[in-house]
Amino acid sequence: MDTCLNPIDPTALFPTEQSTHAPRILILYGSLRERSFSRLSAEEAARILERFGAEVKIYNPSGLPLVDDGVDASHPKVQELRELVKWSEGMVWSSPERHGAMTGLMKTQIDWIPLSDGAVRPTQGKTLAVMQVSGGSQSFNAVNQMRILGRWMRCLTIPNQSSVAKAWKEFDDDDRMKPSAYYDRIVDVMEELVKFTLLTRDIKDHLVDRYSERVETAEQLMNRVNNT
Repeated sequence: MDTCLNPIDPTALFPTEQSTHAPRILILYGSLRERSFSRLSAEEAARILERFGAEVKIYNPSGLPLVDDGVDASHPKVQELRELVKWSEGMVWSSPERHGAMTGLMKTQIDWIPLSDGAVRPTQGKTLAVMQVSGGSQSFNAVNQMRILGRWMRCLTIPNQSSVAKAWKEFDDDDRMKPSAYYDRIVDVMEELVKFTLLTRDIKDHLVDRYSERVETAEQLMNRVNNT
């Protein structure tokens, strides 16, 4: 419908009033092992993000039930996850690569995040950075899968990403990441995430406003009017 084919408004992309609070970043990781390198990478990312001025929360997935296993969204761990997603302005997903893919735990967390919650789309327009760790040679299977999911969740997935090969060699006895090109890449990714979050958080709804959905809404309204 022509009435829904709105011209691009440059002023909406450059608001005069901008948020001044610290960027709110949620981190999810995909392993419950006692020494989980996806968690250690996530914790390293959190330290870097805080250095860049972000407020960071890390979700602990222990106790999160499987989707469709007789548990509904009222479960405390599901509610905790969903509230954190609502709170966040950006996310980091950090998963091991297992059998050439992200872990089931990583996917379960993403599956519990709804595409819509009433009139709210919890992930739409929020920034996303993806990271993976591998026990062997460097691979990009998990980050590639998470990019697909990020697009499906309508996130603004940043261009950069991190993939740490032989992760067991990259952390010292204090569970801190050793200086390396892998560490440098995580710094790059977190720096980029904060920049993209600051750029987009005040205009995210405008950025992802879609013609097809405006048309559908207009048609639904017309049907309601004509049928009353």
